Amino acid sequence: MRYYIIAGEASGDLHGAPVIQYLNQLDPDAQIKCWGGDRMQQAGAKLVKHYKDLAFMGFVEVIQHLPKIFKNLKFCKEDILHFNPHVIVFIDYPGFNLRIAKWAKEQGFQTIYYISPQIWAWKENRIKAIQKSIDKMLVILPFETEFYQKYNYPTQFVGHPLVHTITENLKQKIIKISEKPIIALLPGSRTQEVQKNLPLMLQLIPLFPDYQFVIAQAPNLKKEWCHAFLNEEKEVIVNDQTYNILKQSKAAIVTSGTATLETALFGVPQIVCYKGNFISYFLAKMLIKVPYISLVNLILNKKAIPELIQSNFNQKQLKKHLNALLNEDKVQHQMQKDYNQLWSLLGHQNTPLIVAKEICNVATVRNSKVKN
Repeated sequence: MRYYIIAGEASGDLHGAPVIQYLNQLDPDAQIKCWGGDRMQQAGAKLVKHYKDLAFMGFVEVIQHLPKIFKNLKFCKEDILHFNPHVIVFIDYPGFNLRIAKWAKEQGFQTIYYISPQIWAWKENRIKAIQKSIDKMLVILPFETEFYQKYNYPTQFVGHPLVHTITENLKQKIIKISEKPIIALLPGSRTQEVQKNLPLMLQLIPLFPDYQFVIAQAPNLKKEWCHAFLNEEKEVIVNDQTYNILKQSKAAIVTSGTATLETALFGVPQIVCYKGNFISYFLAKMLIKVPYISLVNLILNKKAIPELIQSNFNQKQLKKHLNALLNEDKVQHQMQKDYNQLWSLLGHQNTPLIVAKEICNVATVRNSKVKN
Protein backbone atom coordinates (compact mmCIF):
# COMPACT_ATOMS: atom_id res chain seq x y z
CA MET A 1 0.00 0.00 0.00
CA ARG A 2 1.01 3.64 -0.44
CA TYR A 3 1.63 5.93 2.55
CA TYR A 4 2.19 9.70 2.46
CA ILE A 5 3.63 11.17 5.68
CA ILE A 6 4.08 14.89 6.43
CA ALA A 7 6.37 16.14 9.23
CA GLY A 8 7.66 19.70 9.19
CA GLU A 9 10.14 19.84 12.06
CA ALA A 10 13.10 17.99 13.58
CA SER A 11 10.91 16.38 16.25
CA GLY A 12 8.52 15.08 13.60
CA ASP A 13 11.45 13.57 11.72
CA LEU A 14 12.63 11.90 14.93
CA HIS A 15 9.21 10.39 15.70
CA GLY A 16 8.33 9.56 12.12
CA ALA A 17 11.44 7.49 11.39
CA PRO A 18 10.70 4.47 13.64
CA VAL A 19 7.08 4.45 12.44
CA ILE A 20 8.36 4.14 8.86
CA GLN A 21 10.65 1.29 9.88
CA TYR A 22 7.70 -0.61 11.37
CA LEU A 23 5.48 0.17 8.36
CA ASN A 24 8.05 -1.50 6.13
CA GLN A 25 8.06 -4.54 8.42
CA LEU A 26 4.26 -4.78 8.60
CA ASP A 27 3.77 -4.14 4.88
CA PRO A 28 6.64 -5.52 2.76
CA ASP A 29 5.07 -3.89 -0.33
CA ALA A 30 4.86 -0.45 1.31
CA GLN A 31 5.57 2.60 -0.81
CA ILE A 32 6.24 5.58 1.45
CA LYS A 33 6.76 9.23 0.54
CA CYS A 34 7.44 11.84 3.19
CA TRP A 35 8.05 15.43 4.08
CA GLY A 36 10.56 15.20 6.92
CA GLY A 37 14.29 14.79 7.31
CA ASP A 38 17.31 12.56 7.15
CA ARG A 39 16.00 10.10 9.72
CA MET A 40 12.76 9.43 7.87
CA GLN A 41 14.66 9.06 4.62
CA GLN A 42 17.13 6.62 6.18
CA ALA A 43 14.20 4.64 7.62
CA GLY A 44 13.03 3.87 4.10
CA ALA A 45 10.81 6.69 2.85
CA LYS A 46 11.30 8.73 -0.29
CA LEU A 47 11.96 12.29 0.90
CA VAL A 48 9.90 14.91 -0.93
CA LYS A 49 10.77 18.00 1.12
CA HIS A 50 13.24 18.47 3.98
CA TYR A 51 11.96 20.13 7.15
CA LYS A 52 14.84 22.63 7.08
CA ASP A 53 12.96 24.31 4.22
CA LEU A 54 9.67 24.29 6.16
CA ALA A 55 10.30 25.22 9.81
CA PHE A 56 9.31 28.84 10.46
CA MET A 57 8.64 29.92 14.04
CA GLY A 58 6.80 32.96 15.37
CA PHE A 59 4.01 35.11 13.95
CA VAL A 60 6.29 37.63 12.25
CA GLU A 61 8.52 34.98 10.71
CA VAL A 62 5.55 33.07 9.28
CA ILE A 63 4.19 36.23 7.65
CA GLN A 64 7.58 36.92 6.10
CA HIS A 65 7.61 33.46 4.50
CA LEU A 66 3.97 33.32 3.33
CA PRO A 67 4.80 33.11 -0.41
CA LYS A 68 7.03 30.09 0.21
CA ILE A 69 4.41 28.46 2.46
CA PHE A 70 1.68 28.83 -0.18
CA LYS A 71 4.01 27.44 -2.82
CA ASN A 72 4.70 24.41 -0.61
CA LEU A 73 0.97 23.86 -0.02
CA LYS A 74 0.29 23.86 -3.76
CA PHE A 75 3.17 21.49 -4.47
CA CYS A 76 2.11 19.13 -1.67
CA LYS A 77 -1.43 18.79 -3.02
CA GLU A 78 -0.13 18.08 -6.52
CA ASP A 79 2.31 15.47 -5.22
CA ILE A 80 -0.39 13.71 -3.18
CA LEU A 81 -2.72 13.53 -6.17
CA HIS A 82 0.05 12.08 -8.32
CA PHE A 83 1.03 9.50 -5.67
CA ASN A 84 -2.60 8.66 -4.73
CA PRO A 85 -1.83 7.23 -1.25
CA HIS A 86 -4.08 4.86 0.65
CA VAL A 87 -3.58 7.02 3.74
CA ILE A 88 -2.05 10.40 4.57
CA VAL A 89 -0.32 10.67 7.95
CA PHE A 90 0.16 14.07 9.57
CA ILE A 91 2.78 14.50 12.30
CA ASP A 92 2.28 17.67 14.37
CA TYR A 93 3.10 20.81 12.26
CA PRO A 94 -0.55 21.99 12.38
CA GLY A 95 -0.42 25.27 10.46
CA PHE A 96 0.50 23.39 7.30
CA ASN A 97 -0.94 19.96 8.02
CA LEU A 98 -4.48 21.01 8.89
CA ARG A 99 -4.74 22.89 5.60
CA ILE A 100 -3.63 19.82 3.68
CA ALA A 101 -5.93 17.60 5.79
CA LYS A 102 -9.01 19.70 4.92
CA TRP A 103 -8.20 19.46 1.22
CA ALA A 104 -7.30 15.75 1.46
CA LYS A 105 -10.61 14.84 3.09
CA GLU A 106 -12.47 16.72 0.34
CA GLN A 107 -10.59 14.55 -2.17
CA GLY A 108 -11.68 11.38 -0.36
CA PHE A 109 -8.35 10.37 1.18
CA GLN A 110 -8.08 8.56 4.54
CA THR A 111 -6.35 10.75 7.13
CA ILE A 112 -4.60 10.00 10.39
CA TYR A 113 -2.97 12.49 12.75
CA TYR A 114 -0.07 11.40 14.96
CA ILE A 115 0.99 13.88 17.67
CA SER A 116 -1.94 16.21 18.07
CA PRO A 117 -1.73 19.94 17.43
CA GLN A 118 -1.48 21.67 20.79
CA ILE A 119 -4.99 23.08 20.59
CA TRP A 120 -5.25 22.72 24.36
CA ALA A 121 -2.74 25.58 24.53
CA TRP A 122 -4.10 27.87 21.84
CA LYS A 123 -6.30 27.94 18.73
CA GLU A 124 -8.84 25.64 20.38
CA ASN A 125 -11.23 26.39 17.52
CA ARG A 126 -9.08 24.09 15.37
CA ILE A 127 -11.10 21.25 16.88
CA LYS A 128 -13.75 21.89 14.18
CA ALA A 129 -11.22 21.33 11.40
CA ILE A 130 -9.93 18.20 13.12
CA GLN A 131 -13.42 16.75 13.53
CA LYS A 132 -14.16 17.28 9.83
CA SER A 133 -10.79 16.31 8.36
CA ILE A 134 -9.13 13.64 10.52
CA ASP A 135 -10.34 10.04 10.54
CA LYS A 136 -8.16 9.02 13.48
CA MET A 137 -6.25 11.06 16.06
CA LEU A 138 -3.36 9.43 17.94
CA VAL A 139 -2.33 11.45 21.00
CA ILE A 140 0.91 11.16 22.97
CA LEU A 141 0.20 13.23 26.09
CA PRO A 142 -2.03 11.73 28.82
CA PHE A 143 -4.17 14.83 29.32
CA GLU A 144 -5.02 15.16 25.61
CA THR A 145 -7.58 12.34 25.65
CA GLU A 146 -9.59 14.13 28.33
CA PHE A 147 -9.32 17.42 26.43
CA TYR A 148 -10.80 15.92 23.25
CA GLN A 149 -13.57 14.21 25.23
CA LYS A 150 -15.01 17.68 25.89
CA TYR A 151 -15.85 17.78 22.20
CA ASN A 152 -17.01 14.16 21.94
CA TYR A 153 -14.12 13.49 19.59
CA PRO A 154 -12.58 10.03 20.16
CA THR A 155 -8.79 9.77 20.32
CA GLN A 156 -6.33 7.02 21.10
CA PHE A 157 -3.51 7.50 23.60
CA VAL A 158 -0.51 5.62 22.21
CA GLY A 159 2.09 6.65 24.78
CA HIS A 160 4.92 9.07 24.12
CA PRO A 161 7.40 7.99 21.41
CA LEU A 162 10.33 9.44 23.31
CA VAL A 163 9.91 6.79 26.01
CA HIS A 164 10.62 4.00 23.51
CA THR A 165 13.35 5.99 21.71
CA ILE A 166 15.24 6.87 24.87
CA THR A 167 14.80 3.43 26.42
CA GLU A 168 16.52 1.97 23.33
CA ASN A 169 19.21 4.67 23.33
CA LEU A 170 20.10 4.05 26.98
CA LYS A 171 21.29 0.58 25.92
CA GLN A 172 23.90 2.10 23.62
CA LYS A 173 27.48 2.72 24.64
CA ILE A 174 28.47 6.23 25.73
CA ILE A 175 31.10 7.95 23.59
CA LYS A 176 33.09 9.99 26.09
CA ILE A 177 33.37 13.68 25.27
CA SER A 178 35.32 15.29 28.11
CA GLU A 179 37.24 14.56 31.30
CA LYS A 180 35.48 17.50 32.95
CA PRO A 181 31.84 17.23 34.11
CA ILE A 182 29.58 18.39 31.29
CA ILE A 183 26.90 21.05 31.10
CA ALA A 184 24.85 20.61 27.93
CA LEU A 185 23.56 23.55 25.92
CA LEU A 186 20.55 22.78 23.70
CA PRO A 187 19.83 26.04 21.83
CA GLY A 188 17.16 24.68 19.48
CA SER A 189 16.85 23.28 15.98
CA ARG A 190 15.87 26.46 14.13
CA THR A 191 18.37 29.14 13.16
CA GLN A 192 16.13 31.83 14.70
CA GLU A 193 16.13 30.03 18.05
CA VAL A 194 19.89 29.58 18.08
CA GLN A 195 20.50 33.24 17.21
CA LYS A 196 18.37 34.37 20.15
CA ASN A 197 19.28 31.77 22.78
CA LEU A 198 22.83 30.52 22.31
CA PRO A 199 24.67 33.82 22.99
CA LEU A 200 22.92 34.09 26.36
CA MET A 201 23.73 30.47 27.22
CA LEU A 202 27.40 31.03 26.40
CA GLN A 203 27.63 33.79 29.01
CA LEU A 204 27.75 31.03 31.65
CA ILE A 205 31.09 29.64 30.49
CA PRO A 206 33.46 31.93 32.45
CA LEU A 207 31.26 31.57 35.55
CA PHE A 208 31.68 27.77 35.75
CA PRO A 209 35.34 27.09 34.85
CA ASP A 210 35.33 23.58 36.35
CA TYR A 211 32.76 22.37 33.79
CA GLN A 212 32.94 21.61 30.10
CA PHE A 213 30.12 23.26 28.16
CA VAL A 214 28.99 21.19 25.20
CA ILE A 215 26.67 22.53 22.51
CA ALA A 216 24.26 19.94 21.18
CA GLN A 217 23.88 21.24 17.65
CA ALA A 218 20.78 20.08 15.79
CA PRO A 219 21.50 17.85 12.77
CA ASN A 220 19.73 20.16 10.32
CA LEU A 221 22.12 23.05 11.04
CA LYS A 222 25.41 23.35 9.18
CA LYS A 223 28.41 22.20 11.21
CA GLU A 224 29.91 25.71 11.12
CA TRP A 225 26.70 27.39 12.29
CA CYS A 226 27.37 27.52 16.04
CA HIS A 227 31.02 28.52 15.53
CA ALA A 228 29.81 32.00 14.59
CA PHE A 229 28.73 32.56 18.20
CA LEU A 230 31.95 31.43 19.84
CA ASN A 231 34.84 33.56 21.01
CA GLU A 232 38.09 32.16 22.37
CA GLU A 233 36.53 29.71 24.81
CA LYS A 234 37.15 26.02 24.17
CA GLU A 235 33.56 24.89 23.80
CA VAL A 236 32.90 21.55 22.19
CA ILE A 237 30.40 21.38 19.38
CA VAL A 238 28.93 17.95 18.66
CA ASN A 239 26.66 17.73 15.67
CA ASP A 240 23.67 15.38 16.03
CA GLN A 241 24.96 13.79 19.25
CA THR A 242 22.36 15.18 21.65
CA TYR A 243 21.54 11.88 23.35
CA ASN A 244 25.18 10.94 23.83
CA ILE A 245 25.77 14.37 25.39
CA LEU A 246 22.77 14.15 27.71
CA LYS A 247 23.75 10.70 28.98
CA GLN A 248 26.93 12.19 30.47
CA SER A 249 25.74 15.66 31.50
CA LYS A 250 25.44 17.02 35.03
CA ALA A 251 22.95 19.68 33.95
CA ALA A 252 21.46 21.23 30.81
CA ILE A 253 20.25 24.59 29.56
CA VAL A 254 17.46 23.86 27.10
CA THR A 255 15.43 25.93 24.66
CA SER A 256 11.74 25.18 25.12
CA GLY A 257 10.42 22.36 22.96
CA THR A 258 10.68 18.58 22.66
CA ALA A 259 14.25 18.78 23.98
CA THR A 260 12.95 19.61 27.47
CA LEU A 261 11.17 16.25 27.61
CA GLU A 262 14.17 14.39 26.17
CA THR A 263 16.43 15.96 28.81
CA ALA A 264 14.02 14.97 31.58
CA LEU A 265 13.72 11.36 30.41
CA PHE A 266 17.51 11.09 30.50
CA GLY A 267 17.33 12.30 34.11
CA VAL A 268 19.38 15.46 33.55
CA PRO A 269 18.59 18.46 35.79
CA GLN A 270 17.68 21.36 33.52
CA ILE A 271 16.73 24.98 33.08
CA VAL A 272 14.26 25.75 30.30
CA CYS A 273 14.77 28.99 28.40
CA TYR A 274 13.08 30.91 25.66
CA LYS A 275 13.74 34.25 24.01
CA GLY A 276 12.05 35.18 20.76
CA ASN A 277 10.98 38.04 18.57
CA PHE A 278 9.30 40.61 20.85
CA ILE A 279 6.18 40.99 18.70
CA SER A 280 5.80 37.21 18.32
CA TYR A 281 6.21 36.75 22.07
CA PHE A 282 3.73 39.53 22.88
CA LEU A 283 1.10 38.01 20.58
CA ALA A 284 1.76 34.50 21.90
CA LYS A 285 1.39 35.64 25.49
CA MET A 286 -2.07 37.04 24.71
CA LEU A 287 -3.22 33.90 22.89
CA ILE A 288 -1.63 30.95 24.70
CA LYS A 289 -3.69 29.65 27.62
CA VAL A 290 -1.33 27.22 29.36
CA PRO A 291 0.66 28.22 32.46
CA TYR A 292 4.02 26.73 31.37
CA ILE A 293 6.18 26.60 28.25
CA SER A 294 7.93 23.29 28.92
CA LEU A 295 6.33 19.92 28.19
CA VAL A 296 7.68 18.56 31.46
CA ASN A 297 5.83 21.11 33.55
CA LEU A 298 2.68 20.81 31.44
CA ILE A 299 2.51 17.03 31.79
CA LEU A 300 3.22 17.13 35.52
CA ASN A 301 0.94 20.15 35.94
CA LYS A 302 3.47 21.86 38.20
CA LYS A 303 6.65 23.91 37.95
CA ALA A 304 9.05 21.00 38.26
CA ILE A 305 11.81 22.71 36.28
CA PRO A 306 12.63 26.44 36.20
CA GLU A 307 11.50 28.44 33.16
CA LEU A 308 13.34 31.60 32.12
CA ILE A 309 11.40 33.52 29.49
CA GLN A 310 12.28 36.71 27.58
CA SER A 311 13.73 39.30 30.02
CA ASN A 312 14.11 36.68 32.79
CA PHE A 313 16.42 34.73 30.50
CA ASN A 314 19.62 36.49 31.52
CA GLN A 315 23.03 35.74 32.99
CA LYS A 316 22.03 36.47 36.59
CA GLN A 317 19.05 34.12 36.56
CA LEU A 318 20.94 31.42 34.66
CA LYS A 319 23.78 31.49 37.17
CA LYS A 320 21.39 31.33 40.14
CA HIS A 321 19.42 28.33 38.85
CA LEU A 322 22.44 26.45 37.49
CA ASN A 323 24.19 26.78 40.85
CA ALA A 324 21.13 25.26 42.51
CA LEU A 325 21.00 22.35 40.05
CA LEU A 326 24.67 21.56 40.53
CA ASN A 327 25.07 22.12 44.26
CA GLU A 328 21.77 21.82 46.14
CA ASP A 329 20.81 18.24 47.04
CA LYS A 330 17.21 19.16 47.80
CA VAL A 331 16.72 20.67 44.34
CA GLN A 332 18.35 17.66 42.64
CA HIS A 333 16.33 15.08 44.59
CA GLN A 334 13.00 16.79 43.96
CA MET A 335 13.68 17.09 40.23
CA GLN A 336 14.58 13.39 39.98
CA LYS A 337 11.40 12.51 41.88
CA ASP A 338 9.38 14.54 39.38
CA TYR A 339 11.20 12.87 36.48
CA ASN A 340 10.25 9.44 37.84
CA GLN A 341 6.60 10.49 37.91
CA LEU A 342 6.95 11.66 34.31
CA TRP A 343 8.07 8.20 33.20
CA SER A 344 5.04 6.58 34.84
CA LEU A 345 2.60 9.04 33.24
CA LEU A 346 3.91 8.60 29.71
CA GLY A 347 3.60 4.83 29.56
CA HIS A 348 6.09 2.18 28.49
CA GLN A 349 4.55 0.74 25.32
CA ASN A 350 6.25 0.56 21.94
CA THR A 351 4.59 3.67 20.56
CA PRO A 352 6.02 3.59 17.00
CA LEU A 353 4.80 0.01 16.50
CA ILE A 354 1.31 0.85 17.79
CA VAL A 355 1.17 3.86 15.45
CA ALA A 356 2.36 1.85 12.44
CA LYS A 357 -0.35 -0.76 13.07
CA GLU A 358 -3.04 1.92 13.24
CA ILE A 359 -1.78 3.49 10.01
CA CYS A 360 -1.94 0.11 8.28
CA ASN A 361 -5.49 -0.39 9.56
CA VAL A 362 -6.65 2.97 8.22
CA ALA A 363 -4.90 2.36 4.88
CA THR A 364 -6.68 -0.98 4.60
CA VAL A 365 -10.05 0.81 4.91
CA ARG A 366 -9.18 3.01 1.93
CA ASN A 367 -7.89 0.01 -0.03
CA SER A 368 -11.14 -1.89 0.57
CA LYS A 369 -13.24 1.07 -0.59
CA VAL A 370 -11.22 1.40 -3.78
CA LYS A 371 -11.60 -2.32 -4.59
CA ASN A 372 -15.32 -2.22 -4.00
